[in-house]
Amino acid sequence: MSPDSPPAAVPAPDLSISTPKPPTLIALFAAFAKMSLAGFGGVLVWARRGIVDQHRWMTADEFNETFALCHFLPGPNVVNLTFVFGSRFRGLAGAIAAFSGLVGPPVVIVTILAALYQRYGEIEALRRILAGVACAAIGLMLSAVFRMMTPLFKRRDVVGLVVMTAVFVAIGVLRLPLPSVLLVAIPVSIAISFAMQRSAT
Repeated sequence: MSPDSPPAAVPAPDLSISTPKPPTLIALFAAFAKMSLAGFGGVLVWARRGIVDQHRWMTADEFNETFALCHFLPGPNVVNLTFVFGSRFRGLAGAIAAFSGLVGPPVVIVTILAALYQRYGEIEALRRILAGVACAAIGLMLSAVFRMMTPLFKRRDVVGLVVMTAVFVAIGVLRLPLPSVLLVAIPVSIAISFAMQRSAT
């Protein structure tokens, strides 16, 4: 190549790899239906795995922030998450698609199981099986909690970890009323976030 020849054009980066396309309505329904069918003991574990790890529709921080918002809204947390997540990408239709996928299949299955339990619920072996399922559900919930804490550890967010620990101690150990703890924790968390943002700028 001669010195006067123009430099070769550098190909543009493929943004589709790092930024996946927004899910379609069918994809939303199918994804949340899969989460609900796999969500023994709670859908939160599978929702985070599907949204963050598998489909990469959200980052870990975005999922934590969205779930935190849904946690402070009235109603079941995961149901709130489906509406917020679906509407974020496809508006009201996306919220309905995600909600239908979340509750549709389990409603059918639970209706069938309720009829079977009414007939065979007194069997001792079945009770032991349900006790084992309850233990597995607790383990799944703890794994989800630790995975949601990962971004805080990676950023070394000491303040966030301290607030989280204080809320856990207040509710889980001291047995203080949840509304009273939230009325204190939410304003304190917001004030700390604003103070840290101002100090950073």
